[in-house]
Amino acid sequence: MEDTIHNTGGDTRKAGPCMLKSRFSVLHGHGAQTLAKEGSQRLRVLQLDVTRDEDVRLAKALVEANLPEKGLWAVVNNAGISDWGETEWNSIEDYQKMADINLFGSIRTSIAFLPLVRASKGRMVFVSSIFAFFNCMNMGAYSMSKRGLEAFADCLRVELSSFDVKVSIIQPGNFGPATNIRTKKTTQEIWDKLNEEHKLIFNRSYIEIANSYFQSSCNAGFKDCRIVIDAMVHALTAPNPKAHYLLVSLMERIFFSVFSLLPTVVKDAVFKISPIYHKRKAMLYL
Repeated sequence: MEDTIHNTGGDTRKAGPCMLKSRFSVLHGHGAQTLAKEGSQRLRVLQLDVTRDEDVRLAKALVEANLPEKGLWAVVNNAGISDWGETEWNSIEDYQKMADINLFGSIRTSIAFLPLVRASKGRMVFVSSIFAFFNCMNMGAYSMSKRGLEAFADCLRVELSSFDVKVSIIQPGNFGPATNIRTKKTTQEIWDKLNEEHKLIFNRSYIEIANSYFQSSCNAGFKDCRIVIDAMVHALTAPNPKAHYLLVSLMERIFFSVFSLLPTVVKDAVFKISPIYHKRKAMLYL
């Protein structure tokens, strides 16, 4: 007897084998080709664009056609993209794309598969980010999508508790080196995207420094995503999974514990300690 998990995307190459060893059949999106080569009759590969209603409908039909006796145990909403940039650098289309995948993609998939998960009294897992609650400069679009995702998941957790369905949110910190979610772009690409008004405000040299700072910050993160995988497995298999899994270093955990208790004026002041903040203010054309 085995259960089935539907994973909507992200870097699944390491998560898949781990879940398979834990008695689950896994239906994957992105990264499934690599997993398929590893060979397991319990693995089903499907193509799923979470921004398309038709793709989700077809994915549900395929899942229903391949369900074992116990049904669909869980959905892991892992599909996501990331980007950075000042609020004004992004177009409405940029915000829409971010929300379509990170937020509405998860909502679309969750609503479609909820009846199956409810029937098995299973699990819903959402991969969020520390930027859902940490309003870091230059991460507005990404934070917007992840904060919305957590609001959806938190409400869903309360509602589904009546059906004995557990909902968990995984909040990874900086796992840039361990995943392919980072967006790499040149200073020229950022500059070319700005309109003339913005070019009169934002110094090109600042953009170059900010780009370098962002890339170096990403490179300083976790180089292995094992603890993320372990959190997924715990959320799927533990009798009493956590509502939130904060996956950061010990120092970051202490920082966020204190940070959440501070008044807003102090929280905002924390960012002014950063060297990039002072360079930015000195280089803007005010």
